[in-house]
Amino acid sequence: MAVGLLGRKVGMTQIFDPAGFVIPVTVIQAGPCHVLQVRTADRDGYEAVQIGFLDKPRRLASRSQRGHVARLDSKRQKQRAAAGVQPVAKPNTEPQRFVREFRTAVEGIQVGQELKVDIFANIKAVDISGVTKGRGTTGAMKRHNFAGQRATHGVKKVHRHVGSIGMNTDPHHVFKGHRMAGHYGTENVTIRNLLVARLDSENNLILVRGAIPGPIGGYVVIRQSNKVGPGTKK
Repeated sequence: MAVGLLGRKVGMTQIFDPAGFVIPVTVIQAGPCHVLQVRTADRDGYEAVQIGFLDKPRRLASRSQRGHVARLDSKRQKQRAAAGVQPVAKPNTEPQRFVREFRTAVEGIQVGQELKVDIFANIKAVDISGVTKGRGTTGAMKRHNFAGQRATHGVKKVHRHVGSIGMNTDPHHVFKGHRMAGHYGTENVTIRNLLVARLDSENNLILVRGAIPGPIGGYVVIRQSNKVGPGTKK
C-alpha cells in the first residue's frame, strides 16, 4: 500500500542488532490513522487519500471539523438532499488533530478504514517529514555555521559578527539571499531513506534509524521511500 501514515515523535533511544552493533533509533507513534476522505479523478480531478491522526475532543472542534468526519443535520444538507445530491461518505470518527493528504491510487481504500503500522511490515526504508524546532532570531554563526572571526590581536569584540558583506560602489547594494542573521527553524524538512529498524504492532510504534526533524511530541508524516538501496551502513 502506497499510503503513508501520520504519527508523533516519542523520543530517541538505542537498540542492538543481532551482531551486537548499537543502532541509534527514533521512536515514532505511527497511527492508528482513519481514512477521512477519498479523492477521485472524476469528482476532484486527482486521486488522493486523506487521513487523520489523534482524536480531538468534540468540545474543542469547530463545526466544520465535526462536519468533516460525521454528518450534521443542517439546512444546507436538507436542501442538497431534496435536490437529489448524493452526500459524501463520512468516516463517523472523532475530529482529528493532524490531517494530511497522500497523492496515491485509491483502489481498495474505503472511507472510515483504519490504517495501522502494519502497512510498513515489508518496507525497508521510509521518508519522514516534520517541522524543525523553532530557534527564533539567531546570529550568523548558529544559523549558517559560520566560523566567526579570529580570536587574536587586532580583533576586538567582533568575534561572532558576520563581518564584511562584500559590497562596494559597484554594485552598491547587498545581493538578495545573502546569508546573515535572522529567523532560524520552524521549517518543513524531509529526511529521506531512513532504515526501519523495528515495528511494534501492539503499541503502534515504528523505530527508524537516526534522527528525524521536530521536537518530542511533534507531528510527522511517514512515507515509503522511493530511493534504491535503503541504508545499509553500520
